[in-house]
Amino acid sequence: MTAAKLGIIGGSGLYQMPELTDVDEIQLETPFGEPSDKFIIGTLEGARVAFLPRHGRGHRFTPTEVPFRANIYGMKLLGVERILSASAVGSLQQKYAPLDMVIPNQFFDRTRARARESTFFGEGIVAHVAFAHPVCGELGDVLEESCKVAEVRSHRGGTYICMEGPAFSTVAESNVYRSWGMDIIGMTNLQEAKLAREAEICYATLALVTDYDCWHPDHDAVTVETVIEYLNKNVRSAQLIMKSAVKALADRSRTCKCGSALRNAIFTAPDLWPEATSQKLQAIIGKYAK
Repeated sequence: MTAAKLGIIGGSGLYQMPELTDVDEIQLETPFGEPSDKFIIGTLEGARVAFLPRHGRGHRFTPTEVPFRANIYGMKLLGVERILSASAVGSLQQKYAPLDMVIPNQFFDRTRARARESTFFGEGIVAHVAFAHPVCGELGDVLEESCKVAEVRSHRGGTYICMEGPAFSTVAESNVYRSWGMDIIGMTNLQEAKLAREAEICYATLALVTDYDCWHPDHDAVTVETVIEYLNKNVRSAQLIMKSAVKALADRSRTCKCGSALRNAIFTAPDLWPEATSQKLQAIIGKYAK
């Protein structure tokens, strides 16, 4: 099924794309359970787009509870080749101010819950994908240009540290992350990036800065109302950026290596693949079966 070649995952506050037209909702069942919500399939700038709210409409899933594998596998089932992911983050450096957008090119994993599965493989089939450069550079370029079109201040590059949550950092933790050279902090995108790479889907993050993390000397002066105000403004900016990005990507073919990430990554010989696991991963590894 090819319902859409472009996918958008919305984070905190970004539960819909109002510019979508000709909308259908698709409830998918995957080998990894149900995704966070129904996929909203619609037309944006002439392209069919699959939109999914990461935490579900109404924000029903904690970062740890998000069904990451079902979400990405669902995108694969729909024919999605590129995913643009929006995510609210805290800033760990002075230069990233609230309302700024960051397009990180690296991730650092500080999650620990067993529930956060970050691979499709196992159960008799082993794969080790290259993940040195976890973000699709072509998608990053498009997001950077789209930020300019939307007249939003943006920063290209930097490291997104992914923490477990749902509580925010202590001051001690925040200062350690800063000393490591981390740039922004969030709770969700690391797993998405790994799974998208295994699924051979291009992936990039648009990080919406809502606040300085608790390291900042003025942190205690920031009210919840202020953070929500920034979040709402960021969401509207993100919608405009995504609209511009979709327009740029609508007729563009893929020239990156994301679409062949598994070519040399599956270590288990096809004749040893367990039938049940092979069927479970059909959407991802089917083209490599012999």
